[in-house]
Amino acid sequence: MMRALVLRPEPGNARTCAALAAAGIAPVALPLFAAVPLAWSPPDPEAYDALLLTSAQAVRLAGVGLARVAGLPVVAVGAATAAAARAAGLEVAVVGDGDAAAAVARAGAFPRLLHLAGRDHVAQPGADILTVYASEPLPVATDVLAAAIDGVALLHSARAAARFALIADDLPRGRVRIAALSPAIAASAGGGWARVIVAGQPNDRALIEALVAPD
Repeated sequence: MMRALVLRPEPGNARTCAALAAAGIAPVALPLFAAVPLAWSPPDPEAYDALLLTSAQAVRLAGVGLARVAGLPVVAVGAATAAAARAAGLEVAVVGDGDAAAAVARAGAFPRLLHLAGRDHVAQPGADILTVYASEPLPVATDVLAAAIDGVALLHSARAAARFALIADDLPRGRVRIAALSPAIAASAGGGWARVIVAGQPNDRALIEALVAPD
């Protein structure tokens, strides 16, 4: 059975592990980061047309400040973020396919966007950024990391890809495959891997489909 390391933070880690197991792939949970809330001050919502959410973590960790801007419609990067926004009582107006730039491009009716983001984020043109959470590095058990040998490491972000490349420096890269949500994320892991797999769309479903596709 194929073995896959899941490096993304919780709660997404558990969801990806469940999806892998359902596809007949043995998941190994190894979150590289933990998302934690940061203090922030909500602005006047009248200055904006919509909220831009590029991670469900922003909704989960925004805290009481979210109520101040909860009347704004949401532009969500993908289905999981949209679901988190709806669960928090927000109205979702635009749902992207997992690519932030594409979601912003679909939000033409909302030119003034307030981006509730993590500390490590990609700025989007025309959006004002408010940092509401941070992803802090977690310690990594070397015996769990070694499960990547003759397995595959799933990379959901450029930051995770770069850290995995660093901490996996002692592993034989020629026996480790990586699977990334996008070409840019894969590039952040560097070279030398046994195989580089890139999802056709930036979501878990496409990533798992790419994993099980014939070589």
